[in-house]
Order: sequence, then structure tokens, then C-alpha cells
Amino acid sequence: MPVHVSGHLICKNNNEAELVRLYLPQHRALTQAEPGCLLFEVEETDDPLIWRVSERFMDQKALEAHQARLLHSIWGEKTRNIAREYDVIRT
Repeated sequence: MPVHVSGHLICKNNNEAELVRLYLPQHRALTQAEPGCLLFEVEETDDPLIWRVSERFMDQKALEAHQARLLHSIWGEKTRNIAREYDVIRT
């Protein structure tokens, strides 16, 4: 059953936004290469401190593997203090 994740990264300041800009390209490439990743998009919004996130994984197991990889990634380390507001929908 596919799993959809949608929501926002919400930076507190320009320093956090710069971390997203700096580390997102590698994070995007690694995520899109993961088995079970069907969609991964992170886009800036009109607010330079907020990023729209849309992800889709083949199943719960693929999402869990993605989340496990994040724990030990540069992206996870550098952006761990950035607020995330996500909805997870299983279809």
C-alpha cells in the first residue's frame, strides 16, 4: 500500500534556510535513488523560510528505510533542528 507524506519544513531564520539550500540537492538525489521511493519533491514557497514537501513511497517498509537512512545522513544531522509538519497518508 503506497504511503504519501506531505507537509512543510519550517525554518526559524535565514541560517536554517541556507542549510536546506546547501544540503537538499544531495538529500534529494539519495532519496530518489532509494528502493521504493516513487516521488520526492521539496520546493521553496513564497516564504523563503518555508519549504513544501511531497513524498511517496511504495509501502511502509520503504518509508521506514528512508527514515532510518536519514538518522545517519548529513541532511539529518544538519537539519535536525528545523521544524517539520507532515501528514502521512496510507492509500
